Amino acid sequence: MTQGATAITTKDRYAWGPFPIPGALGDIRAAFLNRDLGAGPIVAAMRMAPGARIPAHVHRKATETFLVLEGDFINAGTDYGPGAFFSVRPGDIHGPHETRGGCTIVFMQSVEVDPTDFELSE
Repeated sequence: MTQGATAITTKDRYAWGPFPIPGALGDIRAAFLNRDLGAGPIVAAMRMAPGARIPAHVHRKATETFLVLEGDFINAGTDYGPGAFFSVRPGDIHGPHETRGGCTIVFMQSVEVDPTDFELSE
C-alpha cells in the first residue's frame, strides 16, 4: 500500500444484507462480490455474529471454498483462524459452521447454490 492510502475492509466497502440459510441460528450477513458465473465463481463475504450457527449440509452441484479473514470459524468442530483456507467438493457434507466470538470469511462456489442445491445433513 502506498503512503497515505487507506485500507478498505469488507466491513466498510460492501453492501451487507441478511443471509437466510435454512436451519441457521443467529445473525448471519453476506455481501456478494460476484454473482455472474460468466465472470468467475460466485464470491461472497459472510459475517457471523458471536454464537451464530449454520447446520451441517451438502451441495450436490457446487464446489465451495472458504478463507477466514478474521475471528474464529469452526467447521465440524475444527477451529479455523484468520488466514485458514479449506475446500469441499460437491457431495461433501460440511458444517456445522459455528463461531464463538464472531467471524468474517470469504466463500466461493463453482455454481450458484439455490434451495435445490442445499440439503441439511443433521
